[in-house]
Amino acid sequence: QVQLVESGGGLVQAGGSLRLSCVASGRTHTMGWLRQPPGKEREFVAGISWSGGSSNYADSVKGRFTISRDNDKNTVYLQMDSLKPEDTAVYYCAAGRSAVWNKVYDYWGQGTQVTVSS
Repeated sequence: QVQLVESGGGLVQAGGSLRLSCVASGRTHTMGWLRQPPGKEREFVAGISWSGGSSNYADSVKGRFTISRDNDKNTVYLQMDSLKPEDTAVYYCAAGRSAVWNKVYDYWGQGTQVTVSS
């Protein structure tokens, strides 16, 4: 069983930056971030392999967001730059046993709110 705890969300102005962190307990493989904007379905944001050698991103965040991980700390990060109002969402950390390109996750955190004001 894997437990995930996110932190780092908050309110930021458009163009600003935030860094989300997620600490995992238990062995993790692929990790990722997904988000759920208000009134919409949850969507994939970014994923990273266990080694950190492979990652993927949603088209909407490519070039603005960067996912990374520190396995010594069992932590995955999401650096979010050039934030836009449409990035407003609850962001969820996720972990899974499948390869990163499958975008399939088995465990979820409780989420952290990110609000970007215009």
